[in-house]
Amino acid sequence: MKGERIARESTGQVIRRKTKGGVVWALRFRAYGARQYLTLGAAADGWTRRKAEVELQNVLADVRRGIWMPPTRRAEQVAKEKAAVDAEPTFHRFSSDWIAGRRGEISDSGLEYYAWALSHHLLPYFADWKLSEIDVESVDAYRRFKVLQSEERRAALAKGRPKLPRTESPARPLSAATINKTIDVLQAVLSLAVEYGHIDRNPASGRRRRLKLPPRATAYLDRVDQIEAVLDAAHLLDTRQHAQTTGRRPLVAVLVLAGLRASEACGLRWRDIDLANGRLQVGRSKTQAGLREVTLLPLLRDDLLVHKATAGDVSPDDPVFTSASGKARDKDNLRNRVLDPVLVEAERLLAARGHAPLAGRITPHKLRHTFASILVACGEDPASVMSQLGHTDPKFTLRTYTHLMRREPAERERLRALVYGADPEATPGVEPPGPIQISRNYAPKELGS
Repeated sequence: MKGERIARESTGQVIRRKTKGGVVWALRFRAYGARQYLTLGAAADGWTRRKAEVELQNVLADVRRGIWMPPTRRAEQVAKEKAAVDAEPTFHRFSSDWIAGRRGEISDSGLEYYAWALSHHLLPYFADWKLSEIDVESVDAYRRFKVLQSEERRAALAKGRPKLPRTESPARPLSAATINKTIDVLQAVLSLAVEYGHIDRNPASGRRRRLKLPPRATAYLDRVDQIEAVLDAAHLLDTRQHAQTTGRRPLVAVLVLAGLRASEACGLRWRDIDLANGRLQVGRSKTQAGLREVTLLPLLRDDLLVHKATAGDVSPDDPVFTSASGKARDKDNLRNRVLDPVLVEAERLLAARGHAPLAGRITPHKLRHTFASILVACGEDPASVMSQLGHTDPKFTLRTYTHLMRREPAERERLRALVYGADPEATPGVEPPGPIQISRNYAPKELGS
């Protein structure tokens, strides 16, 4: 078209220069309306005329597409991109800052849980990844990896306990729920990364990133004979001739009859227990609502009186429940050294007494269900149950525990007689009287067998 100016086609040539160090090959060409000169390299580095001509055609093609940059601009671009990459934190650095920022905002047990998920699961997999490198595909790959790892652990344990140092224990396979919990922590970390602008979306969010959980089996002590068997089993283990540690009975009683979480029971100090007035203060909880007062049921009060008398001279700051070494128990010790052996013994007692076995796996949290069931079955109002459990929403309390409260009148009377003493007219919710005398002998029938 007349008046239209056609851009001059990019052309160039290969230049061969002799230097003291040998032959050097270069290119001379036009780009973007200016003459350009580009040194390729020496013959000693493998450059030849043929190789230089091929490179010239590649450069001219890039010029025509508008993507060629002079060496100085290219170096600047590379430096800029490298700086941007270096500015983006790795998952290790960002998650470390994230958990440090939560300190003081959540309980120590909450921090311990996050640290466990990160140090044992997420960081071994994602530690050196840039945040932008973690996408939906990599989260799914992590989930599959944890499933495979758990299957391998399960197979190894089925063949027998691996030989490990005495201070170590075999790695346990993770349940689907536990794997999902680690992904929940990953989602929490990446949510902050989204807010800070490091990534555009959270790849760990959504149900599809989680494993589908099987229906949860009901597992709690829903009958009086089960509660009796568990408490008697704990007493039986305490009184065995070669028992290395004691205090199982009162510890299990605190879980069943006061509804404490495992960490709360392990953190209990003697100053937290007012035996004279029948109250227990829970001051180390994961929530503000968890800071609460629990009214001691007479059965639990008796157990704690016996336990304190057996413990001898204790100070207010001493832990209530100690291991064989005299240190405060922790959650793992409670599960492995107390609750698991007690449940095995309880199953034996139930079979010997002609009762049905326990339903499913009993955990400290399920014993909180049992405590709520006891309170409601004995006539406690929902507000009192909510307060003693450390909940803030009575609707949540009722929704969570109502299915545990359906008991026959005779079963309710047996339960009241167990936890309040021989007097079936004992009224729950009334302030307990002054110091009481131990009125029941808790030694189970099987002790003589």
